[in-house]
Amino acid sequence: MSQQTKGIHHITAFVRDAQQTVDFYAGVLGLRLIKKTINFDAPEVYHLYFGNELGNPGTIITFFPYAGSRKGRIGGGQVGYTTYVVPTGTLNYWEARLKSFQVSVTKTERFGEVYVQFADKDGLRLEIVEREAGPLSQWSIGGVPADKAIKGFGGAILYSMAPEQTGNLLVEVMGLTKIAENETYTRYEATGDLGNLIDVNINPMELGAGGAGTVHHIAWRAKDDVDHGLWRSHVEQHGFHPTPIVDRQYFNAIYFRETGGILFEIATDPPGFTRDEEPEALGEKLMLPEWLEAHRSQIETNLPPIQVRALEGNNQ
Repeated sequence: MSQQTKGIHHITAFVRDAQQTVDFYAGVLGLRLIKKTINFDAPEVYHLYFGNELGNPGTIITFFPYAGSRKGRIGGGQVGYTTYVVPTGTLNYWEARLKSFQVSVTKTERFGEVYVQFADKDGLRLEIVEREAGPLSQWSIGGVPADKAIKGFGGAILYSMAPEQTGNLLVEVMGLTKIAENETYTRYEATGDLGNLIDVNINPMELGAGGAGTVHHIAWRAKDDVDHGLWRSHVEQHGFHPTPIVDRQYFNAIYFRETGGILFEIATDPPGFTRDEEPEALGEKLMLPEWLEAHRSQIETNLPPIQVRALEGNNQ
């Protein structure tokens, strides 16, 4: 049986402060807060989703903001950098925009592409690259025009404790193709036009530690529920131990840890984020699963208020 993912579905990370996270990802990066819900296993904690105008697969970054949580250490068994892609010709705009919000940036080159690298307030490592591929975002906020807006993920840098085995998994199980290698990274490509270029370190990395400013898991795309079932069997047949299928309201999910220590998820493209909110109202209301709706009042009382707001400092 042959399976092939189009690329990244979403990436989920730990942070400390909910409003600070909204300010950075909506106010600075110009992403849309597409879903405001809770951690189903810890309803006193938000689960916040950001993406393009509809939160399409390949654009979604999600956060669990745990107030007072420990600081994580980025290392092996994690996503090292989350890569965002912007339209060709806009990288200088983004470098200037980040600096206008006092975000420290550095420039680096990898496989012939220039990247602007930076971190959010908790130290989560991010980078921006410009590419032609992928549809333009239709969302405009905080002074970011749609023709310069982040389109979604360009991919990610994976920090593996066993890079050869991680690479083999990407090719033999996930269906990516090895396309390049240098002295530091091997590059793999999926078939989609967003979230499709994955770089893996050549040399094994020391184990990281989870906590604020680190990625919890990276999720890959399955086209529908039928395909998802095939993925679960496929992963199991290759010697990994996927979880049962879990209903996450906006997609179904399975999880397994690959040999290099990174937690992988495979998530379905449907049903998406408009299943319980109209497109124009995404992210405006706290959405709860049916089994927690009876506890709405208590849950809302325990959550800090958050809002999407314009930020000072943008001189673009």
